[in-house]
Amino acid sequence: MQNRKPSQFEFVALMASLMSIVALAIDALLPALDYIGFSIGTTKSSDTQLLITMIFLGLGIGPLLFGPISDSLGRKPIVYMGFAIFIIASLICIYSESLFWMVIGRILQGVGLSAPRTISIAMVRDTFDGDYMARIMSFITVVFILVPIIAPAMGKFVLDHYNWQAIFYIQLIFSILVSWWFWKRQPETLPEAQRIRFSGHIFTDGLKELFKYKKTIGYTVISGFITGSFMVYLSSSQQIFHTQYGLKEEFPFIFAGLAISIGSATFLNGTLVVRFGMERIINTAILSFFGISLLYLIMFYNTENPDVTLLLLFFGMQFFSIGFLFGNLRAMAMQPIGHIAGIGAAITGFISTIMAVPISIYIGRFIDQRALPLFIGFLICSFLSILIIIYLRLDTKRQERKVLDNLG
Repeated sequence: MQNRKPSQFEFVALMASLMSIVALAIDALLPALDYIGFSIGTTKSSDTQLLITMIFLGLGIGPLLFGPISDSLGRKPIVYMGFAIFIIASLICIYSESLFWMVIGRILQGVGLSAPRTISIAMVRDTFDGDYMARIMSFITVVFILVPIIAPAMGKFVLDHYNWQAIFYIQLIFSILVSWWFWKRQPETLPEAQRIRFSGHIFTDGLKELFKYKKTIGYTVISGFITGSFMVYLSSSQQIFHTQYGLKEEFPFIFAGLAISIGSATFLNGTLVVRFGMERIINTAILSFFGISLLYLIMFYNTENPDVTLLLLFFGMQFFSIGFLFGNLRAMAMQPIGHIAGIGAAITGFISTIMAVPISIYIGRFIDQRALPLFIGFLICSFLSILIIIYLRLDTKRQERKVLDNLG
């Protein structure tokens, strides 16, 4: 079925396409939240935010099933299984007439999309290692970022000319095209000799193995904090720019501009990570994330929302920092556990997402008249991340001293 092994460029593009369906399923829906809310009988912004946050719940739960099975059966069959679930879930969303069924459909969409998302990370870990793995992840993320740049504008265009259901149909068409490309061009990356026999203990054994590596757990928890704070922006951006600033027509372009900020940082990371290493870049980016959040609080704590230009400047700086974190945090967490890449990607993805969802829902409920709660969330999440980094650094030094003492 495959004519030849894909080039590195095609591999990056294909892995990014597998991930990008997640972004399409989230970001293309943002301009349509009010219309969907009206259609399913709710006008509360906290309810329509669930259509964004609950897909992440599925993205966190799904890998617990797909990760272990992929270590046993191989990577490719799991991707097909995930796309099948996503198609069924999309049809549920299209025909939903209540918030309950729409939320069910969105959770199942997340479960289905967790398969290509998790397996793409496992395939990268199967194929690459170390800082070079982080470099490949950065290039994948750059391609992936193109979708958030165009998705809201596409969603608005579809909404203006058709209806909100058409957005889901476009997602279906795109998923079918990507799955065909994946079937035709991508070979299996997990040889049969390296597969783990599936059993009832595969998850618990993988969990026990995972918790042996403090760096894996530490960077996974940091990823949860950073993802959670970013999810608050995703779920509340429509409310901030539509309601607080009255920029309904401009929203897709604002969203695209901020996505470019993340994409440019991620592109730079692909070059810088090989020179400076993942750990140094992560430390610098998190300190920047914390400092920018603190500056916003100092300047605007007792005032109304700043001018939109100033708000966009702060968002742009924050997301530029985040662009250096997403790929590096996942690569840093996966680095010690290449021997269980499938279950490792599943569990680390579950932990970070299951943290991110309640963080997003909780902080999002405070965003009513001002964007300030969003920056308070940024500050707290980055501060806790800094504490974890300090702990990991101290633990590394302690382990090094222990080794030196044993040698002496």
